[in-house]
Amino acid sequence: MEKPESNGKQKVRSAEVGTDILKALAELSPSTSLSRLAEHVQMPASKVHRYLQALIASGFAEQNAATNHYGLGREALRVGLAALNSMDVLKVAALPLAELRDDLNETCFVAVWGNQGATVVHIEPAVRAVTVVTQLGSVLPLLSSSTGLVFGAYLPKRETVELREQELQSVSAHPLGDDQAYETLCGQIRDRGLHHVHGLLMPGVDALSAPVFNAVGQVAAVMTIVGPASLFHADENGPAAQRLLAATRAVSWRMGYEPSTVIG
Repeated sequence: MEKPESNGKQKVRSAEVGTDILKALAELSPSTSLSRLAEHVQMPASKVHRYLQALIASGFAEQNAATNHYGLGREALRVGLAALNSMDVLKVAALPLAELRDDLNETCFVAVWGNQGATVVHIEPAVRAVTVVTQLGSVLPLLSSSTGLVFGAYLPKRETVELREQELQSVSAHPLGDDQAYETLCGQIRDRGLHHVHGLLMPGVDALSAPVFNAVGQVAAVMTIVGPASLFHADENGPAAQRLLAATRAVSWRMGYEPSTVIG
C-alpha cells in the first residue's frame, strides 16, 4: 500500500508538470503541435498528451479539430484576466521605487496618466538636508518635464494632443511647437527607453524618467529620479540611468509585460 506522504509528493509533482505544460502553451501561443510542445518541455510526447487531456477536460487547454494543435483554453484566459485585474502598478512599483531611492539617495517618484496629465501618485524622498520637494498629486507638464515627455512618447497621440495644444498656447515660441520636432523627440525617447531634462522644469534641478508597461504593452506609469544638479546629473548613459531602467523593467515584468508585446 502506498504511503500517504509519497502519494502527496506525487500529486505535487503532477501539479508542477501540469503548470509547466500550461506555461509552455502560453509561450508557444496561439497554438502548437504535440511534438513541438513535448520538445519545449523536454518530456515524452505520450506523457504530455496525458496531461493535455486532463487540461482540456478542466477547460485550461483546447485542441483545434482542424489542425490538431493545442492552445490555452477558456479557463486559462479567465485566470489570466483575474491576475491582470489584481495588478496595481502602485503596489508593484512601491518596493523597487524605495530600493531605487536607497541606492541613489535621490528623490524618486511614480506618476500615472490622469485626466489632467502626468500625475505624481507615489514619492520616495531623498534622505538628506538638500532635497527636491515633489508634491503628491502634482500634475507635471507634458512638454517641460521628463515625466510628461516620456508619457507623450508612448501614449496614443489622441490622449495628449489637447494638452499639448494648451501648453503651446501659453508660450510664444516653444521648441517643441513644431510637430516634426516633437515627433522626432518622441522617437528618440522610444529608441533610448528613457529621457532626461536639465533644469527644464525647475532651474538647477535634473530629472531622469523611464516608462513602466502593462501586460498588453501600454505605458502604465513613469518612474522618475529628480535631484539638484549640483548633486545629481541625469546622464542617460550613467549609472543612475541603468539603475532606473533595471527598476522599470522589473516592475514591467511583474505587470506581465514581455519585450515582444506590441504597443498599440
